[in-house]
Amino acid sequence: MEWVTWMILSDKTLRGLLKSGELVVDPIVDESIQPASIDCRLDRHFLVVEDRNMKIIDLNSEVLYREHEGDSITIPPHSFLLATTMETVRLPHDLTAFVEGRSSIGRIGLFIQNAGWVDPGFEGQITLELFNANSLPIHLEAGRRICQLVFCRMDQAAHTPYKGKYQGQRKATGSLVCRDTESRRTKSSISF
Repeated sequence: MEWVTWMILSDKTLRGLLKSGELVVDPIVDESIQPASIDCRLDRHFLVVEDRNMKIIDLNSEVLYREHEGDSITIPPHSFLLATTMETVRLPHDLTAFVEGRSSIGRIGLFIQNAGWVDPGFEGQITLELFNANSLPIHLEAGRRICQLVFCRMDQAAHTPYKGKYQGQRKATGSLVCRDTESRRTKSSISF
């Protein structure tokens, strides 16, 4: 078997893929295309875990969320919420992408994503996991560049491109971990 190193795509390659329609990032503005990534902007839809009506988060049960839609949101200190990109993306079967926070955003204590991987074949808006690690609230406005997608060419097209439970997602989408196959099995548990 011949090993091929993976390759991060340049702005020139990204522009060519966008122009041909092989890669879709829509809507896109020219300033979003960086030397080795594409910046994505914050959209107007947010989800916060509904802690007033749940006593525990259980991986086998649906997680409840409060929905917020608006041009801005303030994240309290040490708080978590889900947001979404303004852009809808569609990856061909031979590209994958990493969701990374922008350095300028990280420097104010806002952690972007903790599960930042986009599989080949995915289509939809990208849900972002945001955590305010700061001791002060952080105010965010829709339309601001919040994260970046770094694209990698795979050694070959995926045999089984993504067709999972988040395919086609629009707006911030809460966890669907309760749909995992492991959730259907009965397990004993231990509480500490």
